[in-house]
Amino acid sequence: MKEEDIKTTARIILGAGLIFAGISHLTFARKEFQAQVPDFVPLKKDDTVVYSGFVEIAMGSAVVFTPKKQRDTVGKIAAAFFTAVFPGNLSQLVNHRDAFGLDSDKKRFGRLFFQPVLVWWALKSTSKKGN
Repeated sequence: MKEEDIKTTARIILGAGLIFAGISHLTFARKEFQAQVPDFVPLKKDDTVVYSGFVEIAMGSAVVFTPKKQRDTVGKIAAAFFTAVFPGNLSQLVNHRDAFGLDSDKKRFGRLFFQPVLVWWALKSTSKKGN
């Protein structure tokens, strides 16, 4: 498999994952996502979950469907988004909030290491050839 095919597959999987996560924010996992909203966010937790769900659907769609010329920019925006929501994962750990099967501090701590993978994935799968 060529490098470009791998990047395309990775980009589509990432985008589909974002779309799925966004839909889950609005439907079946809405309560679970509220556990990740830090207390310092000035909006109601449910409103934050709904708004972030819309953002994830839009971002996932952009990751999948943006023309090649703009993919690098979209990847950087997605990476920034994954960085911006990281405090939610920290909040879940420090406040000992159970959600998504993360029912121990050990599991919640382990989840922190997945966020940098998402940042890397967003950047790598959308980068211009050779990057």
